[in-house]
Amino acid sequence: MYFLANPTKFLKIAEKIQPFLLVLFGMSLAAGLYLGLFASPADYQQGEAVRIMYIHVPSAWMALFIYTNMAVASFVFLVWRHSVADMFARASASIGACFAFLTLVTGSLWGKPMWGAWWVWDARLTSMLILFFLYLGYLALARQAEGDEPAQKTCAILALVGFVNIPIIKFSVDWWNTLHQPASLFRAGGAAIATPMLVPLLLMGLAFTCFYLLLAICKIRTIVAHAKIRRMVFANLK
Repeated sequence: MYFLANPTKFLKIAEKIQPFLLVLFGMSLAAGLYLGLFASPADYQQGEAVRIMYIHVPSAWMALFIYTNMAVASFVFLVWRHSVADMFARASASIGACFAFLTLVTGSLWGKPMWGAWWVWDARLTSMLILFFLYLGYLALARQAEGDEPAQKTCAILALVGFVNIPIIKFSVDWWNTLHQPASLFRAGGAAIATPMLVPLLLMGLAFTCFYLLLAICKIRTIVAHAKIRRMVFANLK
C-alpha cells in the first residue's frame, strides 16, 4: 500500500498494465456486443427490449462499484493520507457519474415498454437517482479540492457518508415492494439468468470495468501533471 502511495511509482505500474487493459477491453466489448445483440435469444416476455439489459445492468454495476471504490479510497486517504487514494477517488467520480446517468437513461428506455412509464418513484430508481446526485455533489466539491487539503477531506467525508446509499440500492428490491425486478445474478440462490444471456452480460461487465480503469489511470496522470505544474508556479512566485 505504501509503495503505491507514491504517484510516480503508481503511474509506472499503471503504464505497464494499460496495454493489457486495452486489449482485454476491446476483446470483451466486441464479444459482449456480438453475443448480446445477435447471438443471445429474445426474452419470452420482454422480447427484443431485453437487449437493453446488456448496457443497463453493467452500467448499474459500475455505478455502485465505482462509488464503493471512492469510499474505500477516501477512507485510506483520511487514515493514512495517501495522495494517490485521493487522486483515485477524484478521478473515479466523473466516470461513476456517467455510468449512473447511463443507468438512469437506459432504465427509463427499458421501463417504458415494460411498465408503460418513463419514470416511477420506485425504491431502486429513486436510490439510484440519489447516487447520481451524490456523484454530482462530490464533483462540485472536487473542483475546489486540488491542492486544498481541507477540501480534499470534505470530499472524502462526503464519499464515506454517501456510501450508506449503496446497500440501499442493492437491497431495495428485497426490503420494499417495488416495480423493479429482484436480483437475478448476485443472489443467495445463484444466478437466475440463462447461460446465453449471462455470458454476454458478464463480458460487458468486464469491458466496462476495463474501460473504467483505463480512464481512471488517464485522469490520475492528468491530476499528477496539474499538481506538478502548480508546484512549479508556486516555486517561481516565491
